[in-house]
Amino acid sequence: MQSVKILLCILGTLGVCARAQGVWFQMPAQTKRIVLAASTVLDGKGTVLRDTRIVVEGSKIVALDRKARPVDYDLRGLTVLPGWIDAHVHITWSFGKDGKNVGGGGTTQEAAYSTASNAWMTLMGGFTTVQSVGSPMDVPLRDAIARGLLPGPRILTAGEALTGRGAETGTPDEIRAYVRKQKESGADLIKIYTGGSILQGAMTMSQEQLNAACDEARKQRLRTLVHAYREAVRAATLAGCTQIEHGVGATDEDLKLMAERGTYFDPQAGLTIETYRLYRDKFAGTPFFPANPQDLVTSAEKVLPINHELIRRALKIPGLKIVFGADAVAGVHGRNAEDFINRVRDCGVTPMAAMVSANSLGAEALGMADQIGSIAPGLEADIIALDGDPLKDIAAVRRVVFVMKGGTVYKNVPRGAIPL
Repeated sequence: MQSVKILLCILGTLGVCARAQGVWFQMPAQTKRIVLAASTVLDGKGTVLRDTRIVVEGSKIVALDRKARPVDYDLRGLTVLPGWIDAHVHITWSFGKDGKNVGGGGTTQEAAYSTASNAWMTLMGGFTTVQSVGSPMDVPLRDAIARGLLPGPRILTAGEALTGRGAETGTPDEIRAYVRKQKESGADLIKIYTGGSILQGAMTMSQEQLNAACDEARKQRLRTLVHAYREAVRAATLAGCTQIEHGVGATDEDLKLMAERGTYFDPQAGLTIETYRLYRDKFAGTPFFPANPQDLVTSAEKVLPINHELIRRALKIPGLKIVFGADAVAGVHGRNAEDFINRVRDCGVTPMAAMVSANSLGAEALGMADQIGSIAPGLEADIIALDGDPLKDIAAVRRVVFVMKGGTVYKNVPRGAIPL
């Protein structure tokens, strides 16, 4: 009977949900007034609030009132902050029956289960909004979560990416038509590949093609995310694209140009590269990866210090908007926050800047600053709590003990329940 209740809860048909392994599942949006008591709140914009109470009605924060009563959730002793935003995930990527990476996974029943699991683990890891880029399967998942059929983060998706190779990449007019097609298919943004891997990132689109893609996206009121290395970083910036992904090989002048143009920058500090090394046998021989597992290890050893050096240089560029994107693939879902640790430990990012990059700055990059990313009246009640203080110990990001998304509590475990 308990398993039936949990299933009904996940399907969104029970108002009061079952508990499994210390986690409460609550799918239907709560309409009653909820008060959260907090001793330490990171507001998402770089300010620390002390001894306040967050009042939630429906899906929104309606007040910060230290006298609000009664208290429904006592989060004192924890660090409370907005739900994190990951600007770059591949949420449908998983390992198949044979243990090998299957990328987007396709439309099999097993792939659907894996994708639903990825979404759940991502939410439990404290990420209430993600941007999933590069698979048409993202669209039905986004819609199922939005309708309350599945628990998971709020998803923005690019659907099918513009690859820079193949039939869809041709004349500027053909590229514009492709962008319009993606919007008609339900894309929230356009993902553009301008090159291959980090170590073999030769540019595969011309400046004229990039100009057409990003201009048409603007006309369609869509943002553009560009997978770019080396000279493609400057080309995408000059084309007026919204955000640059990865960016390895960018010069200081390229980074300064991005800052001048207001282009968002989404480098990775190493989590995904480390995952390729950890699961080398699972990735080796699958599309886009070398056949020999040792080659993955060798590539990772070359790339990690390059990523770290890039972020250190980027931090020195005044006004450069660096957002958080883990590039979460199979093996990463639910562990996205590990890249915060890499950024602070290996790249010199301050803990507060790391948090802001996945809160208000991440929301701004998504065009959603008026909806998410901060603890403030009028915004969505996306609220998480950590057992520890990430400003003193960044490893506290591993201990997410409370998750609320849109006013609904999905996780509430006792402090100390998640091991150090």
